[in-house]
Amino acid sequence: MPYSAFKKIEQIEEQFGLTINQHHSLFAEVETLQPSQTLKETLHRNVSLALNINTEKARSELIIAPLLLEVRERLHNISLFLGIEFNVEAEKELNGYCDYILSLSPNQAILRAPVICVVEAKNEQIKSGYAQCIAEMIAAKRFNDNKSKPLNSILGVVTTGSNWKFITLQNNSVLIDFEEYLIAEVDKILGIFKAFIDSCL
Repeated sequence: MPYSAFKKIEQIEEQFGLTINQHHSLFAEVETLQPSQTLKETLHRNVSLALNINTEKARSELIIAPLLLEVRERLHNISLFLGIEFNVEAEKELNGYCDYILSLSPNQAILRAPVICVVEAKNEQIKSGYAQCIAEMIAAKRFNDNKSKPLNSILGVVTTGSNWKFITLQNNSVLIDFEEYLIAEVDKILGIFKAFIDSCL
C-alpha cells in the first residue's frame, strides 16, 4: 500500500502503535529567518498565480519548491529531493513516492540517511494529509535507524503552499502543531526549518 493510501490518523495509531496528539504551539519560541530578496520576489510573483490556477502542481512548483530550495541554500550540508521513490518497508506498507524529502547530507546524487524532514503537498484541506505525512515520517525514522543514523526527532510538514502545518515524531509520539502558518509568514516558516535542522546537527 503506498503512503497515499493512509487516510485516517486512527489507522496510523492502530497499525504502528503511536500516540498522536494536536498539541500547543510547538514552535512559538522559534526565531524568524528573513527570506532572501530572491525568495521574496519569487513569492511576490508566484503566489497569486499559483492560487488562481489552484492545482496541487501549481502550488507545489510555484510556492513550495522555491521555499524549500531557499532552505537548502541557506542551511548548508543538506539535500533536497522532489518526487522521489521512498520504499523503506513494503511489508509494513511503508512504500511509495514522497513529494519532498530533506536529508542531513550534502549528497544530491542519492538519498542518504539521515532523513530529517518530509513535506507533503496538498491542494485540499490540510487535515487530509496528516495520515500520509505521518506514514512517511515513520518510514524516515526506520530508514535512518536501518542505516545506523538515528535522529531524536523527524519533522513532517503538510502544506497547500499557502498554509503550512508542522508535525513532529519522537519515539512513538506524534505531535501536530496547534498553529497553522500562512505563506505571508514565510520568515517564521523558514525559522522553523532552521531551528529544527540546527537541532539535528
